[in-house]
Amino acid sequence: MGISCFFLACLFLVSLGLINVINGQPLVPAFILFGDSIVDQGNNNNLETLVKANFPPYGRDYPKHIPTGRFCNGKLASDFTAENLGFNSSPPAYLSHTAKGKHLLTGANFASASSGYYDLTAKLFNTIPLSTQLEYYKEYQKKVVKLVGKVNATSLINGSVHFVSAGSSDFLQNYFVNPLLFEAYTPDQFSDILIKSYAKFVQELYELGARKIGVTTLPPIGCVPAAITIFGEGSNKCVKKLNKAAISFNRKLNATSIKLQQKLSGLNLVVLDIYQPLLDLVTHPTDHGFFEARKACCGTGLVETSFLCNAESPGTCKNATEYVFWDGFHPTQAANQVLSDDLLAAGLSLIG
Repeated sequence: MGISCFFLACLFLVSLGLINVINGQPLVPAFILFGDSIVDQGNNNNLETLVKANFPPYGRDYPKHIPTGRFCNGKLASDFTAENLGFNSSPPAYLSHTAKGKHLLTGANFASASSGYYDLTAKLFNTIPLSTQLEYYKEYQKKVVKLVGKVNATSLINGSVHFVSAGSSDFLQNYFVNPLLFEAYTPDQFSDILIKSYAKFVQELYELGARKIGVTTLPPIGCVPAAITIFGEGSNKCVKKLNKAAISFNRKLNATSIKLQQKLSGLNLVVLDIYQPLLDLVTHPTDHGFFEARKACCGTGLVETSFLCNAESPGTCKNATEYVFWDGFHPTQAANQVLSDDLLAAGLSLIG
């Protein structure tokens, strides 16, 4: 999003009377997150899985330069979103030691890297499927009731923003590398399975009191460095079949979300497009102040993620602000800042 659009978005926030954030009052009671590595803030740290990011050089540009379990050199787009909503920090990862007491009143993060709409994707990597994230959320609600009482807890849940980011792992870490899936289903058929799971998840959130839900589209999965290296057949360009699958999924996501909003009274369900903003960063990096969009910062910048991106990785870049991608799958903090600005404009109706 351009500077002028971002400025107009901020003006619109003020015109709505939502200026309490300036006085330290968040725009919503709490911020609650579900999904995959794009928003995982450290839940995988506590699992017996190889899909972790709680070691250097992850977190090298995060406050105090510590690895937190975020798959990034610094902050995630959801961290910036939490700040835009007026919170001093992101809600705690639910499996972390800080997710207790009054800290739960600003929300919680249930996301788990390598999770997705297809539960078996998470089970392949021993991470937390969305169905289990939902069970943790039910547990969370009971804790909030004990803290503030039933009436206040209901108000908190009803007014909170619920954020969902999933689907990329289902395609990149499961479908396109799993013959048991790609030989049994076409990409469209597999996306139908994912969309059915998405619709069920939203309805279950709604039944638990969620009324403000933002869901991200799939990004251009064919443009991440690892995808180009693995599926690009020697080309240096985005992989068309992967992006085609993402576009098809996103169309179904939009159509299904419209139907859900019509069906569920009082639901405010907003689809947040990250496909086009990230594609713009990849195809026109210099327009946004970036230098490199093909290779990631860590190591050779082609396939590294999790333990393949580590303190011994050779050639890790010195200045991640010049790179769109931190590792083979995930954006840098600088790219996440750009993406979060776009999310702010798209998600205005969630905080009205």
